[in-house]
Amino acid sequence: MQKWYKVGKIVNTHGIRGEVRVVSSTDFPEERYQKGSTLYIFKNNEKDPVEVVVASSRQHKNFYLLTFEGHESIEKVEGYKEGVLKVSEEQLGALDEGEYYYHEIIGCTISTAEGEEIGVIKEILSPGANDVWVVKGKSGKEVLIPYIDDVVKKIDVRAKSIIIEPMEGLLD
Repeated sequence: MQKWYKVGKIVNTHGIRGEVRVVSSTDFPEERYQKGSTLYIFKNNEKDPVEVVVASSRQHKNFYLLTFEGHESIEKVEGYKEGVLKVSEEQLGALDEGEYYYHEIIGCTISTAEGEEIGVIKEILSPGANDVWVVKGKSGKEVLIPYIDDVVKKIDVRAKSIIIEPMEGLLD
């Protein structure tokens, strides 16, 4: 079964020449939205996505404005509003050592170096300088873990296991 990963959402059209306004959810917008990239548009939980090829891309305020090959008018892209842009697993590419995709981290179990299980990562926030992992604790309470070298000591995405050394007050 094909796995898909969200890279953005089409929130509106822009102008009359087939541009769409995209809210990006990828860490690699310059790669995902570059001319010639293939993206897949999913609408309303459809099983069969629409394959499109990026013809142009530019950043505008907090959005990306994309056009697709063969879609040069507003009439051809209006139906894509609220569509989710995704890429297939094969399109992800390899990352450098110590870099991870969100889907590799979400679902991992976090434990302290002493073996105390904290919980499972359910979400990743990107508020600024570093990511923050939202962990559903064993008691049901959320714990926020900063993804910094002082705290995160070992990541094993294959075993879905992460070891941390909590700073004072982090788990209180």
